[in-house]
Amino acid sequence: MRTVAITLRSQCRSMRAVNSPTPARALRLAVRAPRASYTTASLRRAALPVALNRAGGYRYYSSAATATAEADATQSSGEIPLEDIIARIPKKDAARLSKVRNIGIAAHIDSGKTTCTERVLFYTGRTNAIHEVRGKDGVGAKMDSMDLEREKGITIQSAATFCNWNKKNEEGVEVPYHFNLIDTPGHIDFTIEVERALRVLDGAVLVLCAVSGVQSQTITVDRQMKRYDVPRVSFINKMDRMGANPWKAVEQINKKLKIAAASLQVPIGMEDDFKGVVDLIEMKSVYFEGPSGLIVREADEIPANLKALVDEKRAVLIETLADVDEEIAEIFLNEETPTVAQIKAAIRRATIARTFTPVVMGSALANTGVQRMLDAVVDYLPNPSEVPNFALDRRNDEARVSLLPYNAEPFVGLAFKLEEGNYGQLTYVRVYQGTLKKGMNIFNAKTGKKVKVPRIVRMHSNEMEDVQEIGAGEICAVFGVECSSGDTFTDGGLPYSMTSMFVPEPVISLSIKPKNNKETANFSKAMNRFQREDPTFRVHVDTESQETIISGMGELHLEIYVERMRREYNVDCITGQPQVAYRETISERVPFDHTLKKQTGGAGDYARVMGWMEPTGSLSDNHFEHQITGGSISEKFLFACEKGFMASCEKGPMLGHRVLGTSMVINDGATHMTDSSEMAFKIATQQAFRKAFATAKPVVLEPLMRVAISAPNEFQGAIVGLMNKRNAVIEESDIGADEFTLTAACSLNAMFGFSSQLRAATQGKGEFTMEFSHYSPAPPQLQKELVAKHEKERLEKAKAK
Repeated sequence: MRTVAITLRSQCRSMRAVNSPTPARALRLAVRAPRASYTTASLRRAALPVALNRAGGYRYYSSAATATAEADATQSSGEIPLEDIIARIPKKDAARLSKVRNIGIAAHIDSGKTTCTERVLFYTGRTNAIHEVRGKDGVGAKMDSMDLEREKGITIQSAATFCNWNKKNEEGVEVPYHFNLIDTPGHIDFTIEVERALRVLDGAVLVLCAVSGVQSQTITVDRQMKRYDVPRVSFINKMDRMGANPWKAVEQINKKLKIAAASLQVPIGMEDDFKGVVDLIEMKSVYFEGPSGLIVREADEIPANLKALVDEKRAVLIETLADVDEEIAEIFLNEETPTVAQIKAAIRRATIARTFTPVVMGSALANTGVQRMLDAVVDYLPNPSEVPNFALDRRNDEARVSLLPYNAEPFVGLAFKLEEGNYGQLTYVRVYQGTLKKGMNIFNAKTGKKVKVPRIVRMHSNEMEDVQEIGAGEICAVFGVECSSGDTFTDGGLPYSMTSMFVPEPVISLSIKPKNNKETANFSKAMNRFQREDPTFRVHVDTESQETIISGMGELHLEIYVERMRREYNVDCITGQPQVAYRETISERVPFDHTLKKQTGGAGDYARVMGWMEPTGSLSDNHFEHQITGGSISEKFLFACEKGFMASCEKGPMLGHRVLGTSMVINDGATHMTDSSEMAFKIATQQAFRKAFATAKPVVLEPLMRVAISAPNEFQGAIVGLMNKRNAVIEESDIGADEFTLTAACSLNAMFGFSSQLRAATQGKGEFTMEFSHYSPAPPQLQKELVAKHEKERLEKAKAK
């Protein structure tokens, strides 16, 4: 073995330095014990050497017995291996699905997502002209259909469309591919739009700026893609900008996003001189010429000044693939050169397995490189049949069951987005199994209600096209179906429900009321509609002040809804001071022994609870436990105790905000034969909670935000000064050629009004994004002020009564 390792190590030297991590890892792959035979349980008759596993990657089996045992165990639980699903798919469905791609465009704010989508629509023939996000023609980008989006130059709502892209196959024949595409917002305040889009998509294009590279929101989007197991193609945009450096962006994808990445292209020229790209797989130069870059010209000759760089980057591409794909690893270690087909197949396998992201580059604004990005979507992102999708079987203890993307199967779909249209509620649906037909009866799995589908449409931003039916793996919208975002629909024969998307907790609140009492009806309609459409927008009425409180993800988020109320419902509103969503917790363990004893004539109230309260150790959910022995408190009273504890956690004793990270254990107590009741034990638990909380060194928690600020280098000192005044902790400072990016942790309370101060300090050239990070104890002085303010308000309300 030592001799083999030394020989292989010497072979690796010929391609790269021996200490390089890639050959080292490839070496470990090569000297493993050889596999006996590769076979899959369901496909062993076909003797396929390798099969896709449920995660979309590739699995090898050491023997047919191992594969059979695994397949049997899997199928008994209701899950079917992906290779079985693909093997059984009818030819008609397979032919249709192989030409379908459900993709999203996601990125940091101002990376060029909507500009890129505008080019996609133009090059696929979906639109006849290109319009800019802030165009001088007054039209605006097609996907930004709201007036607010066009005025502010940002995407607020995700917009869906569909188009066809013709790609030449190996014989040179153009094959049409059908894209269902969703353009998502970049601003963190509208993160739910990205969440629900990625929940139903099979792949995504991650857009990065060639100058800024990986930014704060890029990391958030990456986390969302990983949450829903979405493979991605990375597109480095804005290659025509001054300071463009695609290699820095590729390096940041590897290091910051922690996913293997390598470029498939080398740019021909940079900044103002950017003309096209060199394809590292086929070793051809590609130029984008003619009006709006419509003519894609290929040339076999590579510019002489790029030959050395092209050879180097092609070697890096093959070496990176060898690190994530065993077939290329074996070719690499044998010092052979993989063919074009082998490289493309390896990129596709690794991309679908989410161990690699291919990187392409261009400039959407300069109409360069977008067509090759569409080719990469076709070549490397999965079709709907290559992605495992699951539902929960409610009759079988919510066991996971595989959904089959066949048209003949019973219908299962997920409502992932709602909009109020001119003809009522518009519900966006992803069909996972079966066929959705016009006039068909479908059942809401959550409510059990039967609904008839009166109209099915395909969306093109704010336009729609009527269709009679939609097959498995497709995305559509339906009218006349009342539901909530995240509801599952079936044909009524299957007891299935699907998991919904992750919904982050709101971090900021405003009090709101209409200026004119006559507008109360429209105000209520608007509130109900916005809550249905956006799960991160919350509304509640404060029980003490009777004020309507709206909560959301940030100042901009709430500003947009207030403005939409004025425009869409003609309701002018008065808003109050933004309120921070503080939390409360305890910091030490305290015992309690509390007795509730009331006698008012007739049956009284009696309950005694004993135990202790302590911090759980993490600022997450609260915990209730009973350790009663001997039956001193009966089961029904213990259930009432738990209800009392949970009710107490909703409104803490210090500020009236929610309690986090607190545990209550009841280990003893007493009851009275006639005076004890469930209500008595609930009240006793609440009183014990308040007394124990006060003596357990209570702490006010404030939300800390992760703030990322980008501005020209000359304003670095001014911005650091602004953050220091807010007692922010600066975590990272990345200085580029022209701009710098500063990342800091700062309390939400200190960030109010920051946007106007940043504009003043940077002559309007600075921008920032902010997202919730975690809860942390507030400074002692702030805690005292908040508690005193809350107590004063409570006394004033008591006097008023």
